[in-house]
Amino acid sequence: MIPFNVPPFLGTEMDYIKEAVQAQKICGDGQFTKYCNQWIEEKTGTAKALLTTSCTHSLEMAALLLEIKPGDEVIMPSFTFVSTADAFVLRGAKIVFVDIRPDTMNIDEKLIEDAITDKTKAIVPVHYAGVGCEMDTILEIAKRHNLKVVEDAAQGVMGEYKGQALGAIGDYGCYSFHETKNYSMGEGGALLIKDPAQIENAEIIREKGTNRSVFLRGQIDKYTWVNHGSSYLPSDMNAAYLWAQLQEADMINNNRLATWDKYYKAFEGIENDGYVQRPVIPAECRHNAHMFYLKARNIEERTRLISFLKQNGILAVFHYIPLHNAPAGKRFGEFHGEDKFTTKESERLLRLPMYYNLTDADSDKVIEKVIEFYKG
Repeated sequence: MIPFNVPPFLGTEMDYIKEAVQAQKICGDGQFTKYCNQWIEEKTGTAKALLTTSCTHSLEMAALLLEIKPGDEVIMPSFTFVSTADAFVLRGAKIVFVDIRPDTMNIDEKLIEDAITDKTKAIVPVHYAGVGCEMDTILEIAKRHNLKVVEDAAQGVMGEYKGQALGAIGDYGCYSFHETKNYSMGEGGALLIKDPAQIENAEIIREKGTNRSVFLRGQIDKYTWVNHGSSYLPSDMNAAYLWAQLQEADMINNNRLATWDKYYKAFEGIENDGYVQRPVIPAECRHNAHMFYLKARNIEERTRLISFLKQNGILAVFHYIPLHNAPAGKRFGEFHGEDKFTTKESERLLRLPMYYNLTDADSDKVIEKVIEFYKG
């Protein structure tokens, strides 16, 4: 079976984990955590990056930093992972879902403003498949209405919008380093902070509500509990695993892009014949080959294609069930306006195997069998 995903592994990860253990500093904020934070800061230009235990937790930190409270409203797409909404629901917010664009599967920036009320506190764009949302428009809307922007860039590491790193454009950005992502530490994430004035607050929240980070820098002689917070620091052993991959980030990125480009060119014919639709990458975006998907003509055809590929030793999968259709989505949120594309497009989408070092033989087989399904 050709798997849908294989976590990236270079071989140097174990050397760095061993180094972390020998340094006898395997809890949070060891040397490898600092290396990773610095890499993100230099790569993205963000004022501060803080490695976290997951992207979910970086979103929760953003909600805490924004002081989201019961009765507040947060605007986001329904076509996303549950964590995007959960982080704000935990603070008592109501989620307001708006429709997506059918080309990129990202939030439709033209529909956001109509969903804003006097209770709205933030907009949460999700960069689906590592392709940037229309951030200029979103930032303009946020500025007009005095709202904050939290980028869910879980899939966006190494992606760009108009030359700006995804995750470093809004007020806060949230990365994922889960095993399914381009760069992995098993479970992990990062919070990107644009405003330097918020760095100390973020450190306090991340350090269980204490000012321990300031103490460790020698700025105070003891630390204490100063605010609410939780334990959002990952083990330095996890950071050591990630550091091996960040050092080779360009190589991993180029390898994935080569597979993505191969798929894209191979399926041009069946798109021209009206069988499928390929991903759309706007000219202003630089994607990161996080995934390659095709859109079948309807959900029934997608189901048959998934089954056909599985019978031929290929694991292909669909993606999110829109949150507004889920029991919790109906309880904690509402869909503003017409669901013109969210459900319809999500039911057509099929993701093909995509990972670092996917072999030519395996990608050739994927291509062959997809075309055989439609043309054979």
